[in-house]
Amino acid sequence: MKLSDGVEAAIHCATLLAGLEEGRTLPASALAEYHGVSQSYLLKHLQALSAAKVLESVPGPNGGYRLARGPSRISLLDIVLAVEGRQPAFRCAEIRQRGPGALEPEVYVKPCGINAAMLKAEQAYRAVLAETKLTDVIAGYQADADPRAIAFGCAFLARHQRPRAASSPESE
Repeated sequence: MKLSDGVEAAIHCATLLAGLEEGRTLPASALAEYHGVSQSYLLKHLQALSAAKVLESVPGPNGGYRLARGPSRISLLDIVLAVEGRQPAFRCAEIRQRGPGALEPEVYVKPCGINAAMLKAEQAYRAVLAETKLTDVIAGYQADADPRAIAFGCAFLARHQRPRAASSPESE
């Protein structure tokens, strides 16, 4: 299974936004700069995260993006589904019913064993993503990252976050 690069960008953006001061926002241009991606590419994913209520998009001169709820209430599954959609990664096309050896349709009343195995794997994968919260990812990063990377991220946020805007994400 291959997830789009947008999933990685979306998770990284969400973890960075978790470091914002209460009520502050970060513009898409700063998120794109920090991650070394184009703003137009990133905006598509930020909009999907906003539509899924993972992020909040704040308009205006002090606008930008921030988490829509606390990082302990955002799972990796929330982010993956926002970017990739809710469809399973494997979609059975019932190719067993094609070709020269295909039988009449009523022979295929039982689900395909391949489809069943793939859906079982998808359920396990989604369960792990659902139990993994942004706080888990952030804690792992803070435990393992080079202190210079952490210092850079904190300084970047301090320089680029915008002043308090109207509403703020729900607290954890």
